[in-house]
Amino acid sequence: MSDMHDVNAQVIDEFRANAGVVGGGFAGTPLVLLTTTGARTGQRRTTPVVCLPADGRLYVFASKAGAPSHPDWYRNLVAHPEVTVEYGAETFTARATPLEGAERDRVYAEQAARLPNFADYQAATERVIPVVALDRR
Repeated sequence: MSDMHDVNAQVIDEFRANAGVVGGGFAGTPLVLLTTTGARTGQRRTTPVVCLPADGRLYVFASKAGAPSHPDWYRNLVAHPEVTVEYGAETFTARATPLEGAERDRVYAEQAARLPNFADYQAATERVIPVVALDRR
């Protein structure tokens, strides 16, 4: 757990130092820093999350690399849909709305076409990976 926390902390620092541009495994991949309120703790937590800017919106994917359970940040935003988003050099408040049905499938398919590892993530798990729209407030 702490290894992932350390990696996330490094990505967050690099993102903030370079107006949203990150190297390494995330080079060239659109990212947001998503700050959610803990479902149980009420504590604010920031997580780097791959995003898809499309249709005038930002979308994020609760893939957890195809793990059998949803990531903590997803459970947090379901409980508390008001989130803070850092995208590029901007920081803004957004409302997080999980997509359903055909809209979810369309956006996920677009993401998998752009980043094929997302198709692998969905194939690796029995759960339907949530797609969340982040709408600026």
